[in-house]
Amino acid sequence: MTTTIDFSEMQAFVAVVTEGSFTAAAERLETDKARVSRTVRRMEEKLGARLLNRSTRQLSVTEVGRDYFERATAILAAVEASEAAVAQQAQEPKGRLKITAGAEFGTTRVDGWIAAFLRKWPKVTVEAEYTNRLIDIIHEGVDVAIRIGPLQDSQLSARKLGEMAYGLYASPAYVLTAPPPRTIDDLGHHDLIMHAPRGRPTWTLMNGESIAKVSREPRCIVNNTMAARNMGLSGLGIVQLPRYMAEKHVADGSLVKVLPGWARVPVPVHAVFASTRYMNPRVRGFIDFCLDSFEADVETIR
Repeated sequence: MTTTIDFSEMQAFVAVVTEGSFTAAAERLETDKARVSRTVRRMEEKLGARLLNRSTRQLSVTEVGRDYFERATAILAAVEASEAAVAQQAQEPKGRLKITAGAEFGTTRVDGWIAAFLRKWPKVTVEAEYTNRLIDIIHEGVDVAIRIGPLQDSQLSARKLGEMAYGLYASPAYVLTAPPPRTIDDLGHHDLIMHAPRGRPTWTLMNGESIAKVSREPRCIVNNTMAARNMGLSGLGIVQLPRYMAEKHVADGSLVKVLPGWARVPVPVHAVFASTRYMNPRVRGFIDFCLDSFEADVETIR
């Protein structure tokens, strides 16, 4: 018949020998002295051997007990090391990570996040697809999708990274040809560059509690924000851009702010992923990294 000693019994015995008394062992194990004593007694009965010599004044280890102590200590150390190794592997991001994002935001922001993430976690590989079509992340095997704008109802999980703020800008060359607008109504006398993927080009602008709609024939209509930025840089007119895309040009003087305070309502940005109770460390790690990176980006343009 095989005798089975469980780890809690082994830990109790090792604690008694290490601490030199049942009382000290009980304190270490956060239990009571009687329970530790009963546990060791039960072990001796299972093993059919005396492990400890007990007296009213002294506690000593028998020869058999000393041998068992050394073996038990080695076993417990090995178990602890194994648990630590598994825990570390479970937390370390590694393996293939498939990511998708919009074409413009991907190439202007997500690229940098991925590069920094890969430098931090060398065991991760990334496949990134930048597209403006709505990818079915479940059926296409995507781990994380970075999406801009209100989310559709779905069975997916999402974590909000932040909000994309906007502003109105023009090039210094354009400002030299037309006085900068002082009021929202002045935009009616300016050349406008509008980003309009679908439908009639319209700006709905806010400044605190004030709301204004700008709906007129623009000088130029594009379906891509980067193209709108390039048109603004070329001096064709006033353009509305995400601040993260425009502020570096404000800093180097190639764009200037127009009508500060007026802009569209900030747009939410989310990391979307398949709902799961136990999220893969590389997915969780990348989403956390995106959140930190988005916050850092916001800080740099304040």
